[in-house]
Amino acid sequence: MAKGKPQAQRVPTSYELLGARIQRVINSPAAQKSRSAALIKEPGDTDADWSQMLDELAENDNVTIAHRDDGVQVFWTVPKDD
Repeated sequence: MAKGKPQAQRVPTSYELLGARIQRVINSPAAQKSRSAALIKEPGDTDADWSQMLDELAENDNVTIAHRDDGVQVFWTVPKDD
């Protein structure tokens, strides 16, 4: 089998890195149990990425965002099956 050129790995964007970090926080056992998570804006987070992430979170049904000095607190409910 012929070997091709090694493909360069794509570097994730700053938004993708932010999304992965937020996903880890929200999916943590403690956050899932309390159905809430504190999302802290880190120095490397751009205002544009942070704003886009909050806008996308706010679009979800059953999600409430409370703004804090250092970030936001996200709360969610899980709808019951009918």
